[in-house]
Amino acid sequence: MDPLRPSRRGFLAASAAAAVGAATTAPPAAAEPGVAAWPPGPGQPLRPQAPDAELRGILARIDRDRLEATVRKLTTFGTRHTLSSQTDPQRGIGAARDWILAQLQEIAATSQGRMTAAAQSYLQPVASRIPTPTVITNLVATLTGSTSPERVYVVSGHYDSRVSDVMNFTSDAPGADDDATGVAVVLEMARVMATHRPKATIVFAAVAGEEQGLYGAAHMAQLFKAAGTDVQGMFTNDIVGSSRADDGTRDPHTLRLFSEGVPTTETPAQTAVRQAVGSEADSPSRQLARFVTSVANNSATGMTVRVIYRRDRYLRGGDHIPFLQQGFPAGRFTEPHENFAHQHQDTRVENGVQFGDLIEFCEFDYVQRVARVDAAAIWSLATGPGTPKNALLLDAQLGNTTTLTWQRGAEPDLAGYEVVWREATEPDWTHGVWAGDVTSFTVNLAKDNVFFGVRAVDRTGRHSPVAFPTPSP
Repeated sequence: MDPLRPSRRGFLAASAAAAVGAATTAPPAAAEPGVAAWPPGPGQPLRPQAPDAELRGILARIDRDRLEATVRKLTTFGTRHTLSSQTDPQRGIGAARDWILAQLQEIAATSQGRMTAAAQSYLQPVASRIPTPTVITNLVATLTGSTSPERVYVVSGHYDSRVSDVMNFTSDAPGADDDATGVAVVLEMARVMATHRPKATIVFAAVAGEEQGLYGAAHMAQLFKAAGTDVQGMFTNDIVGSSRADDGTRDPHTLRLFSEGVPTTETPAQTAVRQAVGSEADSPSRQLARFVTSVANNSATGMTVRVIYRRDRYLRGGDHIPFLQQGFPAGRFTEPHENFAHQHQDTRVENGVQFGDLIEFCEFDYVQRVARVDAAAIWSLATGPGTPKNALLLDAQLGNTTTLTWQRGAEPDLAGYEVVWREATEPDWTHGVWAGDVTSFTVNLAKDNVFFGVRAVDRTGRHSPVAFPTPSP
C-alpha cells in the first residue's frame, strides 16, 4: 500500500464537486517529487501534505541509538517515583530530574539563544496519591518562534515511574516503556530541532507526577491558561516503546493517537448545538488528529497513525487530559498494543519469565519511527499557519449554498484560505476549494448535506489544521 495515499478517504460525486463556486486564486503548493502539485480550480480532492526538504532532514537526524541511550540512562535511577528521593544524587526522581535538565540545557546551548531550558517546580499539597506536600518539577525547553512566537505547540513525556502499588516509592521501578520512551522522544526532538527556526513556538516537556494523578501536566496547563497562552496543539507520548501485545502480536508500523470528541470545556448549550448539527466528531482535538494523519502518514516516517475517537483508553489517563480540561486541543500518542505482563509490574522473574517495565521489552527502531511521527506533526504545525479563529457558518436563511466566515491570521507569509468539506459519513476531509486571501466565502453546496471547515495556507503550500465553523446568523 502506498504510504502517501490518504486512508479511508471518500470522494463526493462528480456533480457535487462541479457545483462548487469557482476560486479566484490558486494557492501555492508543496509536493513530494513525483507527485503532482495541488491542482487549482473548484472542488479538488485533498492531498496529504508532503514533507519538505527541511522536515525530511529533521526526520533523518532522529537517532535510534540516542533514543536507546536515553531510555537506558533513565532506567539506572532505580525508581523515578514522584514520592522518591529528590536529594539522592544516584537514585530517585531527583537524580533523574537533574540529569534531564542537564540534557535540555546542553541542547539549548546549541540553539544560538532561540531555546531556553528551565525547571518548573511547585509544591503539590496533600491530595489523592500525595500523602505529604511534595515538590513536583517539570523540565521544560522552549524553542521560541521566529515570526509567530505567541502561537505555541507542546510535546511531552512523563519521567516519573511506578510499580503495581502506586504508593510504593522504594522498590525498583525502571519505567522503560512507561515512560522513559516518551521522554526520550521529547529529548531527541529537542536536540534535532534546536538548530532550526520554526515560525511558532515549540515547548518540549518532561513532566512528573503523572502516575500520581497527572499533577505536573495539570500545573503546566494551568500556567499556560493563566498567562493567556495560545496553545494550538499538545501531544503527550506515553508508552511508545513497543509494538508487541501480550500474546506476541506485533504491529511495528502503527501508532495510536487518542483524540477527544465533544470538548471537556463545552457548556450544555454548546453541546446541544453540536448534537443538533451532528458535529460530535469535529472538536479541535479531532481536527488536530486529522492534521497529524495528513502530515505524518508517509514514507518519511514509516508509520500509519491510527486515530482512536476517544479521550484515552479504558481505566487510564494521560497528560493530554489536563490540557483538554483547560480548553486546549490535545491528544495522546501510544503504542498499538499494550503488554500488561510488564507494565506497572514489580521487577521479578517467575518460572523463567521476566516481569517489570524493563528495557528488554523496548524496540528502538519502533521508538525512532514514533519520534519521526511526532516531529512531522509538531514541525508541520510550527512552520505552517495557525488554525483560523472565529470560524462561523451562516445559517440564518434556508438555501442550497453555504457561506463561511473567519478571522484573518497575522502570519506574514499567509497566502489565504481553503474551504474544505466531506460527506457526513466520511471520517476525514476529502475536498476543498481555494477561497483566496478573504474572510468570507460561499460554496454552491448545501450545508445540510456535508460538513464544512476552513484552513489557512501559507505561500509555500503548508496548511493549518481545519477550523470547524460554529453555526451563526
